[in-house]
Amino acid sequence: MSRKRKNRSFKTVFKSWSRNFYQSFGKVVFFLIVLALLLTGLAYRYIHTITDVFDSWTSSEYISRSQKKKFIQEIVPVAQELYGQYGILPSVSTAQAILESEYGHSELAADYYNLFGVKTDASDPQGVDFTTAEFVDGEWIEIVDRFKVYESWEESMLQHAELIYFGTSWNEDQYSQVLGQKNFKQQTKGLQSSGYATDPDYANKLIEIINEWDLDQYDKVASDSE
Repeated sequence: MSRKRKNRSFKTVFKSWSRNFYQSFGKVVFFLIVLALLLTGLAYRYIHTITDVFDSWTSSEYISRSQKKKFIQEIVPVAQELYGQYGILPSVSTAQAILESEYGHSELAADYYNLFGVKTDASDPQGVDFTTAEFVDGEWIEIVDRFKVYESWEESMLQHAELIYFGTSWNEDQYSQVLGQKNFKQQTKGLQSSGYATDPDYANKLIEIINEWDLDQYDKVASDSE
C-alpha cells in the first residue's frame, strides 16, 4: 500500500512539475517572440534611417561646389552646340540637367546617363524602372515609371533638344512657346506652360539655378558664335 502511495505521489509531482515547466517555458517563448519582434522593428527603423542619410548624401546639398562646377563645365559646351541647331538656350538646358539629375549625381544620371528624367514605354528594352514623384491633383505622389537608358550624357542632351524642337508624337507644336524665345525667363516659363513638368514651381526653380550660376553668360557666347 505504501509503495502505491509513493508511486501516485511521484506521478502527481511529475505532472505538476511538467505543467509548471511548460507554463514557464511557454512564457519564455512568448517573451522571446515579443523581444524578437521589437528588435526586428528597431532594426527596420535603423536601416531606413541609415538609408535616408545615405540618400541625403547624394542630394545636391551634399555635393561639393567644385563637383557642381565640374558638371556644369562638362555639359555647357554640348548645350551650346545644340543651341545652334535646336534653339534651346544653353542656360535653360543646363539648368534643367542640374535640377533633374542633381548635378549628374542621381542614380538615373550616374548609372544610365539620363539627365532629364526622360520616360519611355513600359516595353522598351532600353529602359529601367524607377520610383519618381509626380504632382497630381494638388499633391505629390510616388509612382513607378520606366525611364530611358542612354549611352552618354551627350546622347541624353541630344534627345532632350530634339524633344523640344520636334515636339511630342501627339503634338509637334507642344513646345512652340519655348522655341524662338531669346530670353531664358521666357523659355523656362514656356516649358512650364507647355506642360513639360508637373511641378508647378518648375520655371522658378530653373530661374534660381540660372541666376545662382550665372548660366546666362553661356547664352551670350552661344549667340555670338551663331
